[in-house]
This record gives sequence, structure tokens and C-alpha cells, in this order.
Amino acid sequence: MYAHEPVSFDFCIWGFVVRRTPVSSSNLVSVGYDADCATLEIEFDKGRVYQYAKVPQKAYRALMNADSIGSHFHRHIRDKYPTTEIL
Repeated sequence: MYAHEPVSFDFCIWGFVVRRTPVSSSNLVSVGYDADCATLEIEFDKGRVYQYAKVPQKAYRALMNADSIGSHFHRHIRDKYPTTEIL
């Protein structure tokens, strides 16, 4: 028996590294997703990297399966989720 119960956290730390996959897009270079934290990470062609919080896994899958990843991002992700620039 433990003296203290294990502590679980229901939040993630911004700025952690998400493994990204290169994508074919004119303005997105790579995209990654961390399911445990529901965090989408995107690297753009100018070198900037952003993390989008509280992104459902189905939104990530839809992005990766879109005919135009860039257009899908602008219509369904950008300005819809809490965002932090990390690089």
C-alpha cells in the first residue's frame, strides 16, 4: 500500500517535442500529433513551428488525409484551437 496515491495530470506541457512527418504542401513542411496530449504540431515553410492544443485525433487524421493539406489546415485548424509558436 502506498502512502500517497499516484498523481495523474490532465494537462500537457507546451513546448515538448512532437515527432513530425514531412508532408507534401506548398506552405507546410511537416506535421506531427501527440494523442496523449491532443497536440498537433506543424512546421511551416518559413521555419516556424506551432503547436495547436486540444485537437481531436480525428481532426489530425482528416488533415493528413486531405487532398490539400494546406487548404484543410486554413479551413479547419488555423484559428480554431489554442496555439503557441515554439520556434
